[in-house]
Amino acid sequence: MSETEAVTAPARPSRMRRFGRDLRIVLVTAGLTSLAWIVLLAFAGVNLFAPRVEPDEPVTTVSPDADDRLPKDVVPIEMVSPVQPLKPVGALRIPVEGVASSALIDTYDAPRGSRSHEALDIMAPTGTPVVAAAQGTVEKLFLSDDGGKTIYVRSADGATIYYYAHLDTYAPGLEEGEFVRAGQRIGTVGATGNADPAAPHLHFAVMQMRPDESWWEGTPRNPYPLLTGGTAD
Repeated sequence: MSETEAVTAPARPSRMRRFGRDLRIVLVTAGLTSLAWIVLLAFAGVNLFAPRVEPDEPVTTVSPDADDRLPKDVVPIEMVSPVQPLKPVGALRIPVEGVASSALIDTYDAPRGSRSHEALDIMAPTGTPVVAAAQGTVEKLFLSDDGGKTIYVRSADGATIYYYAHLDTYAPGLEEGEFVRAGQRIGTVGATGNADPAAPHLHFAVMQMRPDESWWEGTPRNPYPLLTGGTAD
């Protein structure tokens, strides 16, 4: 061992001891500081261990009246508020936009050849939006000789079918099995099927269903009082 090594070797344990002592001081000080903050916040009523609750994301609804104020490259989203009150005073929403209950005519018992109509004809220009009269599931999109483009919507309890016929178009993306809300756009008024092209209208019918009946069956029910809150004539 050299003379230099003999002099410096004993100093190493001393530095290690000082480092260990300093580390203990730092750890004890940090622990006491943290404990002091926890006690202080506890007295202030702050629960550090409560799960964090993220605020709900804001939902922006674009009003139809605001369309003119939107930039031209922005397409407003059509939304139906779940708390929006139904416009008709009856049990169902009028399925053609812009038609008042006072404008409806009870055509349920009107003759159609050797049978009764068993539906309402709601007159409106071609292209007028058709909306769901009640919520339910689209059970069938069907093209027939008589009804033209049609939609069958079954209620959530399965006991009612709402039938929309003579449509000009379906709402974009509408599919069988899709859930629709009352007031949601499902198509447009037209004159397909055996309807008079000079008198476009929505043929709207309501059928009460037994559990064993399919979408094309059921017992007709007059929609007029359900849309107006009155009684059938």
